[in-house]
Amino acid sequence: MNCYETIDMMDIALDGKLDVASRPGFDEHLEECTACRTYFDQLRVTVQALGQLPRRGAAGRARAALIAAFKRELGGKH
Repeated sequence: MNCYETIDMMDIALDGKLDVASRPGFDEHLEECTACRTYFDQLRVTVQALGQLPRRGAAGRARAALIAAFKRELGGKH
């Protein structure tokens, strides 16, 4: 398996849905290729971090509060 093939499968692997036939080649490539291993690790950390963000409702309130604060700081000017 090459880098392009491995990168194309990373999202499937992160979802735990990589098929049994592809798994050995995917894992072997990650063991041998530092760049792909690093990229895969970065994707994993990103997905985990995004999963910890507040749900949409809380983010909407936070956004509204930030906009109000910016307007106060700018004196209502855009």
